[in-house]
Amino acid sequence: MSSTYAIGDVQGCFDDLLRLLEKLDFDPDIDRLWFTGDLVNRGPNSLELLRFVHGLGNAAISVLGNHDLHLLAVAAGAVKIRKQDTIAEILDAPDCEELLFWLRHQPVLHHSETLGFTMIHAGLPPQWDLEKARQCACELETVLQNVDYEDLFSHLQGNGPLHWREDLEGWERLRFITNCFTQLRWCDPGGRIDLPGKRRKAPAKKKRSRPWFTIPDRASKPLRILFGHWAKLALAPPAKGGASVVPLDTGCANGGRFTAFRLEDRQYFRLKCKNKAVPWRSLETN
Repeated sequence: MSSTYAIGDVQGCFDDLLRLLEKLDFDPDIDRLWFTGDLVNRGPNSLELLRFVHGLGNAAISVLGNHDLHLLAVAAGAVKIRKQDTIAEILDAPDCEELLFWLRHQPVLHHSETLGFTMIHAGLPPQWDLEKARQCACELETVLQNVDYEDLFSHLQGNGPLHWREDLEGWERLRFITNCFTQLRWCDPGGRIDLPGKRRKAPAKKKRSRPWFTIPDRASKPLRILFGHWAKLALAPPAKGGASVVPLDTGCANGGRFTAFRLEDRQYFRLKCKNKAVPWRSLETN
């Protein structure tokens, strides 16, 4: 019987991924892997990891995370590589162009009607239902897959706009969409996104930031959402058959655990990671 495994942020921890797949008895001929994004950076072997996932063909799909977009932005010359980045080997590789072409053709949202799950990297603003999220994902994916995709990265700096509006246009609209899919953790009940999480103690309760998935009456509440991006998320695993969100980033690149979630029976699989990445300022900025 085939299985589908959703796997939290790998971030270049290739050896740990192979250990996890061995534990799962993964067979690429019949099984499928869903990755929550951030395939690269911070861990020790992003190049081999990319080559491996690319080589799996239709057996694997990954949504794009902020570290994946950072790699594409560096390659496009829009931002400089940082001291703590571990992506230089990708940029120097003979198959770099092929790998980056494949990477930017990955989605930012993946939805399966058959399995009943939606996968993103970070979060959704409370105004977006599945139809709106898919529309916005398509807008960003279209730009990333265009021959002029490099222009996008010179317009992504900054946290604004902070509120979703249907009349947002151009780079402001794409910046908001990108920030939600790849960066969002916090927002207030009114839908104001708070990427740095600075408004968690705002004096007015209605303006206080909280995790995006705890906003009352968010439009995406009927969905079962798989996501990563939040290694410090203090949330117990949901019960079988239960909760509408499944966080899967458990800090592999920080010497934490690697998590896989089998969609067919909602079973968790975990192992302790052996790799530990170059120290970052804070897990909250990953």
